[in-house]
Amino acid sequence: MAGNEEFVYRISSADEWSELQMSKSTFGQQLDKDSGFIHLSKLNQVKSTLERFYSNTTSDLFLLQIDCEKLGDGLIYEDVDGSNVFPHFYGPSKSFVPLTIDMVVKTEKIISSNGQFICSMLT
Repeated sequence: MAGNEEFVYRISSADEWSELQMSKSTFGQQLDKDSGFIHLSKLNQVKSTLERFYSNTTSDLFLLQIDCEKLGDGLIYEDVDGSNVFPHFYGPSKSFVPLTIDMVVKTEKIISSNGQFICSMLT
């Protein structure tokens, strides 16, 4: 399934964002490594993903805006539960390559306040 987005988004931990800045690439969190792809979201999926998976997180989170063109054919949209199609980054030929810093267009810290997630990209 293809998407027509210009950008996809990565909810990133502070450690992952730091790794990406320092080493210029990341294979993501343990879930990504176990899955064999980097989990991403379309913009309209970010808030619900934050609420579903990060509501009890106390560490800093960052939202990474990623250029779909730079992901090439390694970006695959997959149905995850019969009603939601999410973007996943596998890399060429599903070879599970890392997300690199040059794929990231913009990054912003996500503020968590009173159960709400605040970020200018989410307005």
